Amino acid sequence: MAAPLVAVYHGPNLNLLGTRQPELYGRTTLADVEALCRARATAHGLEIEFRQSNHEGELIDWVQSCRNRAAGIVINPGGLSHTSIALLDALLATDLPVIEVHVTNIHRREAFRHTSITGKAATGIIAGLGPTGYGLAIEAMAGLLGLIGTAQPAPRRMGGTAR
Repeated sequence: MAAPLVAVYHGPNLNLLGTRQPELYGRTTLADVEALCRARATAHGLEIEFRQSNHEGELIDWVQSCRNRAAGIVINPGGLSHTSIALLDALLATDLPVIEVHVTNIHRREAFRHTSITGKAATGIIAGLGPTGYGLAIEAMAGLLGLIGTAQPAPRRMGGTAR
């Protein structure tokens, strides 16, 4: 039996991890994050698809493609977290568990970053733990999928409301 697939998607500017504002985001690169995610996924019996795009429409296409092939989504939408209703709608339409990750604590930053529109589709949000948050998201997803621990499977949306 194939390992469950978890999509790990990154939005605009995350390709610059390690070089963009290292005082804020650190020196860990996106390739380092991918290695961390792959190691955690393997340890928990998961397969991952790891992608980054600077284009909202491309992210939406990828999210929509998860509907009948992925078990869950881990996403760092970057700045789209605060602006993209279209990405929110795509995430909701998957009816999959979603974990949103932010390298920094969005609540300790500029006021416009305090609200995550896409977070309304998330089963959980991890923010402010740096790249470690990605590993925790993979572990949490394994729990939500019933592969480890005593975590309960992710609740499904009811009546059109977000999880």
